[in-house]
Amino acid sequence: MNEPIIRIAARGDGVTASGRHVPFAVPGDAVLDDGALAYGPHHQEPPCRHFPECGGCQLQHADDEAYRGYLVSRIETALAQHGLETTIRPPYLSPPNSRRRATLKALKVGQSALLGFNSEQSHRIVDMHECHILRPELFALVEPLRQLLAGLLTPKRIAEVQLTLIDHGTDIAIKGIYAGRLSEIEQLTAFAMAHDVARLSVDRGLGAEPLFEPQLATVTLSGVPVLFPPGSFLQATADGETELVQLVQEAVAGATRIGDLFAGLGTFALATGAAYAAEAARDAAAALKRAAPAVEVEHRDLYRRPLDPGELKRFDAVIVDPPRAGAAEQLSQLARSRVQRIAYVSCNPATFARDAKTLVDGGYVLEWVHPVGQFRWSTHAELAACFTRGG
Repeated sequence: MNEPIIRIAARGDGVTASGRHVPFAVPGDAVLDDGALAYGPHHQEPPCRHFPECGGCQLQHADDEAYRGYLVSRIETALAQHGLETTIRPPYLSPPNSRRRATLKALKVGQSALLGFNSEQSHRIVDMHECHILRPELFALVEPLRQLLAGLLTPKRIAEVQLTLIDHGTDIAIKGIYAGRLSEIEQLTAFAMAHDVARLSVDRGLGAEPLFEPQLATVTLSGVPVLFPPGSFLQATADGETELVQLVQEAVAGATRIGDLFAGLGTFALATGAAYAAEAARDAAAALKRAAPAVEVEHRDLYRRPLDPGELKRFDAVIVDPPRAGAAEQLSQLARSRVQRIAYVSCNPATFARDAKTLVDGGYVLEWVHPVGQFRWSTHAELAACFTRGG
């Protein structure tokens, strides 16, 4: 008897009603009696030659409808594990070739170099010659970087290349090469000049050191140029950032005293007119303070020192945008506060659901969740959510 695929599991396998996991299957497909997979209407031809070997994508075989369903299912399942449910809106998806930041791996092989993402669940590098997620400006640098690194890499030592598209071009940070000789520094500088690089840095183990930065590296957030320290966090796509900003603005609408926790460079603080921003990364906090002197910016580790209810009482709305680990310590304090509205941006449905349970137990209502698929064709799910104080 044929078994239809009813959903996609968290790691990307299709799942039947009996719980059987089937690689590269999507809802609408079916497992036939002989074990073969019959494709349904939502199974598409993967556009990239490197799929599924390359770990950059796990779901290129799923069309947009199936992928949106996957994002909703991830969040529904995470909330259900904590006894929660709410309105989950139709997901927003970033288009192909929109990713403006990526971390690639590099390895010297003979007289050449491999450069690309790791293979799925492996440290083996898939040499990138095609990519349907990176912005064209970033992909155009892959082959020149491959040629550059062939002469700079140490054999058998994997290097890391961070690419981020900022205001004046691409910010490149390379970790795992020495590049201490004058000839190597000149080679790197010549490369940066030839390819209109905004900044090129090398991390020899003590942090990224800019070797080329003809003008201060900035990223513009809500119309405000903000210094961009090497390695800083930036939303994966420009359109995804715009979508998240609009959702956060909706969640805190009507508030006049807003606090932004885990503020980073100020993506949401600047968009909402927040009066206060807390950030643990010293460089990011300093960059935000320099860009927006009117904002009270505090360099503060909210895992070690979360704002308590007494400190939170000055705000009628709070924005929370923590790392993947979530914000258990800070959310336990928010649950005891009288803050009326909370906008929560998350890149991990599991820790979001855990933190949402804390807020709901503290008297908050989870009004809605809006999935945002910035990492197209990956199993990485992001979201924005709105909480209001009940009673």
